[in-house]
Amino acid sequence: MSETKKHLTPEERAARIKRVKPQDDSEKNKSAEDPFRADANPASHVKHMIGIVSGKGGVGKSFVTASLADRMVKEGYSTGILDADITGPSIPKIYGLHGPAGATDDGAIPVQAENGVKVISINLMLDSEETPVIWRGPVIAGAVKQFWTDVCWGDVDFLFVDMPPGTGDVPLTVYQSLPLDGIIIVTSPQDLVRMIVKKAYNMAEMMKVPVLGIIENYSYLKCPDCGKKIELFGTSHIDEIAASMSLPVLGKIPLDSNYAAESDKGRIFDTDNPYIDPAVRLLTAMN
Repeated sequence: MSETKKHLTPEERAARIKRVKPQDDSEKNKSAEDPFRADANPASHVKHMIGIVSGKGGVGKSFVTASLADRMVKEGYSTGILDADITGPSIPKIYGLHGPAGATDDGAIPVQAENGVKVISINLMLDSEETPVIWRGPVIAGAVKQFWTDVCWGDVDFLFVDMPPGTGDVPLTVYQSLPLDGIIIVTSPQDLVRMIVKKAYNMAEMMKVPVLGIIENYSYLKCPDCGKKIELFGTSHIDEIAASMSLPVLGKIPLDSNYAAESDKGRIFDTDNPYIDPAVRLLTAMN
């Protein structure tokens, strides 16, 4: 009989990661032993780097990234977002940020949102925010690396990397080149979720990057009159999917028109997202 994997709580998973992670910047940013690892800008002192990934597009990954960053700010931590979705950047829009990003002799300077979140994105470096980025994969991957090597992040407790969906060039570059402490998978409640989540999970496992857990977005709609939960995208199976991989579910976020409205206004930080409390507890335990 095969041995059953022990399901770890968010706090236990965080404790395990703390035991194996580098203890200082000099170790974390060292690339001599790994030819793919990119060194951080000397003006960057990032304590934790968390990748936010999805197996497919349209699941609200950037919204979840911003929600996590904003919640950690409210918890008293300095945070930043590295927008690695080069061809579909949405982080500046939902924060109401506009370029150009500043620069010094040491490198580029992230643009700071009203609540203090530091952001770097290709849309903060283009002459027009509506200019399409028509680059081949290696060029896009190179730009993502430069967001780490050529950007002065300063002192940051949590740097969230908003990745493009799928398992292509950019996620591969991030896994190989950036010192990720772990990833959080974002998904939605649909029939194909099991396959999509496992693709993202298996890629992280192959790249030896810890998977911290899963957040389900668009989980349900709460009736404004009676409070009943309406499963617009079908019955969620996220609990059993997560259990099959011994992962915790770090949040189930409902559809809420207020989230969309504040994002469209560029004031995502004005919203509160209590549905990701398990993720916040895990991240806090990592610190």
